[in-house]
Amino acid sequence: MTADESGATPRGADAEGEAVGEASAGDPAGDPARSEDGPEAAPVGNGDENGEDGGNGDDGENGDDGENGGNNGENNIAVKLEQLILGAERRYTPFQAARSAGVSMDLAARFWRAMGFADIGQVKALTEADVLALRRLAGLVEAGLLSEAMAVQVARSTGQTTARLADWQIDSFLEGLTEPQDSGLTRTEITYPLVELLLPELEEFLVYVWRRQLAAATGRVVQAQDDAEMVDRRLSVGFADLVGFTRLTRRLEEEELGELVEAFETTAADLVAAHGGRLIKTLGDEVLFAADDAGVAAEIGLRLIETMGHDETMPELRVGIAFGTVTTRMGDVFGTTVNLASRLTSIAPKDTVLVDEAFAVELGRTGDAPVSEADAAAAEKAAQEGTGSPPPPYRFALQPMWQRPVRGLGVVEPWMLTRRG
Repeated sequence: MTADESGATPRGADAEGEAVGEASAGDPAGDPARSEDGPEAAPVGNGDENGEDGGNGDDGENGDDGENGGNNGENNIAVKLEQLILGAERRYTPFQAARSAGVSMDLAARFWRAMGFADIGQVKALTEADVLALRRLAGLVEAGLLSEAMAVQVARSTGQTTARLADWQIDSFLEGLTEPQDSGLTRTEITYPLVELLLPELEEFLVYVWRRQLAAATGRVVQAQDDAEMVDRRLSVGFADLVGFTRLTRRLEEEELGELVEAFETTAADLVAAHGGRLIKTLGDEVLFAADDAGVAAEIGLRLIETMGHDETMPELRVGIAFGTVTTRMGDVFGTTVNLASRLTSIAPKDTVLVDEAFAVELGRTGDAPVSEADAAAAEKAAQEGTGSPPPPYRFALQPMWQRPVRGLGVVEPWMLTRRG
């Protein structure tokens, strides 16, 4: 993550104890040039308790002067918002925070960077919460519950997920709610009381959703048949891709394009969740989903085609699904099965679902589709003539397609998935 993305870009001292301007107190990291030399070499002079940077910054009292400060009014509101959200004032430099937490500067820097926070040198921008977070991560390592590498991975996965959530909430949620009203207040003036009201509710909701998701994920993992399958699992993985999206980007206005992408991602996410799948990620014109059950994945793929087909504003869609061993890391999926699903999507005709042979076999094994259409037709005829039992109520039909070479995967034989009857 870049400094601009993290919101922690230091802009020099302009107030006592506020040496990073609008840098968020939640965006810390150690100076890499200093952390390698150990605590003794980490200079604190340019960001010490006085919050000064080379002695050129304005002090806290002068910084409030509108004539001298220019944008100081906005800066002060940003600092107040930061304190409201973090619940504490800036007290520590990165070195001081690491020392208070009892961890090395090098490890503290690794944790902060993993969370997506920019390097801020040794300015005073950190709070008690930053110290506590370092203590907790380091404590998990010391207790033997996590390895150091795993602790860094926990920090990275949490940072990446919450960074996207925070960006979405600010860009989409707060932006719409802070439209200037007839009261004459500016957007900036409206933001503080709004955040003050929303913060505790959003925090509680975030914890609730996280616990729900954690319970669901844990349940899926412990149902694995053996230890190896808990890491490398057999899943159905599918991609859904909008056809002709590149042409659309040249034809539509930016706002129209944004609305189309949002509608596509929202519809896809709702359909995947409603039918028991998991949305792995969205890529603008493409979504990646997974399901433990092949029948669930097949239903999702067909529902996506059917739903998008009834929306005149949406371009055509194509879906590719594969079944097999998948490696999961940090909420994402990797492996040959994922690559095959992506390739099937790229060769699928418009408004169709292509699946691989392993997926077709799995549908046959679970009774969701006939292993052989000829055998199914013969069974139906025998049942009508009273000479045999009726076949199972298959939900899906599979039609073998042409064999063709797929880059990096050799020759594959796709199957077209449709609803039966």
